[in-house]
Amino acid sequence: MAKNCLEYINELNDYLDGEIDSSLCAEIEAHIGECNNCRIMVDTMRQTVKLCREGKEEKLPESLEKKLNNLLKARWDKKFGKKS
Repeated sequence: MAKNCLEYINELNDYLDGEIDSSLCAEIEAHIGECNNCRIMVDTMRQTVKLCREGKEEKLPESLEKKLNNLLKARWDKKFGKKS
């Protein structure tokens, strides 16, 4: 019985890293050959990994960095509570 998209998602990181057995690799490749949504997801993940490896660090403007840090802190505090 063929797997559905959600069942393949759990295997995608290992697939992209080349850390799955050849039969599962062939199965995933056949699936992404037929499923446009999964093909887009795999292509996007590949591009993200490539950009992270090859990208250069960019300094954010100080005001944007401060706003981003404050937003992240507020969300963290909301989800996990403030530190004492």
